[in-house]
Amino acid sequence: MIPFEFDYYKPASIREATEAFTLLDTAGKNPVYYGGGSELISMARLGNLHFGSVIDIKEIPECKILGYDQDNQLVLGSALTLSDICESKQFPLLEKTAGRIADHTMQCKITLGGNLASTLIYRETVLPLLLVDSKITVAGIDGVRDFPISQIFEKRLNLPKGSFAVRVSTKKGMISSPYFHIKKTRNEKIDYPLMTVAGIKTGGQLRIAFSGLMPYPFRSVRVENILNDTNDNSVRAMEVVNLLSDKILDDLNGSCEYRKFVLKNTILNVLDTMKEV
Repeated sequence: MIPFEFDYYKPASIREATEAFTLLDTAGKNPVYYGGGSELISMARLGNLHFGSVIDIKEIPECKILGYDQDNQLVLGSALTLSDICESKQFPLLEKTAGRIADHTMQCKITLGGNLASTLIYRETVLPLLLVDSKITVAGIDGVRDFPISQIFEKRLNLPKGSFAVRVSTKKGMISSPYFHIKKTRNEKIDYPLMTVAGIKTGGQLRIAFSGLMPYPFRSVRVENILNDTNDNSVRAMEVVNLLSDKILDDLNGSCEYRKFVLKNTILNVLDTMKEV
């Protein structure tokens, strides 16, 4: 139970949602947008988040869309749950990634937009989107705009105040690229990642992105340049470790040295697995 009172709104359109936010913000109601709400509710119960009003975007049609548009792009609404994405069988790498986040019960609650905007450091659903150059459609009081994900996601989803993610769009050709996904956890299969590595091969070149290795998810072009070099696999693996070593997390989930060990062996695994693709 959330230990404070708040107003609840359930708009039927993007315009209703953004106008409600502006009015509530002006009235000092401290509004927040709500999709799945799993993290919002948990933080509110613990006293780590306080709000005066909630704007539920789940009934906005554009936030629930799942399918291809007229430009042959796969469009995924931000209010789709991780289970919706897994069951759709439309985006194999995103399906694989989403299917390893939390357990099935939570996957039925966590939304794509909620995971992307999470305050947790992992935000694993962003990894496939960074790799395939997805676009994020953002709605705010000034209207609806499309942004390349590389422009709007830098360590976190950077949305202007009063804005929310409506949908994610990805070119069909990128979705079918050969891919890999490796998630390492400390103890259990269902756990926060010690490190998650996702990647694709397109145009003969590897692309790679990480979660859990640093305090934020990221794609690294410098790492990709090393992976696509012609050096021996072990040399390339050590170059990646050396490049990232001063930024690798050292926490209760895993020491910096242990993560380096896992990173080296994971890179070797990736290079061996993808060499014939």
